[in-house]
Amino acid sequence: MSHTHDHQGNMDMPHDKNMPMIMNMVMQMNFYWGKDVTILFKGWPNNNLGMYILSLFFVFFTAFGVEIMSMGPIMINKRPIGIIQSGIYYTLRMVLVYFVMLAVMSFNIGIFIVAILGHGLGYVVVKFRELVVAEMTTDSNGTDLKV
Repeated sequence: MSHTHDHQGNMDMPHDKNMPMIMNMVMQMNFYWGKDVTILFKGWPNNNLGMYILSLFFVFFTAFGVEIMSMGPIMINKRPIGIIQSGIYYTLRMVLVYFVMLAVMSFNIGIFIVAILGHGLGYVVVKFRELVVAEMTTDSNGTDLKV
């Protein structure tokens, strides 16, 4: 059985002469530095240093927010409205998680670093809050003060 392969990068796609070739976009497949990046949407940050810095803040605070949201919503009641609110909260958190993931897939080192820093700092804040709450609910003898 004989197989021939085209290693030139040509794609075996039917081409209609009336339809322009759409797949002419080049995607970065290794980590690199620089402001010349596309994050989430075409034209953003549009090779502009100010917009690149803004996108770094956006990715940082999105990753930070994901970790803060991991504390979960405070479900006031277990009625259907509380369950629906929890579902909406979880869905929003997952949207933000995927936004951060897609931004990191730009393979830009700056985006990668701020995503890691945002997740890390958010995690520290969540754990610090848990420690404070745990300390406030116990007395000096370790007795649980919850009613």
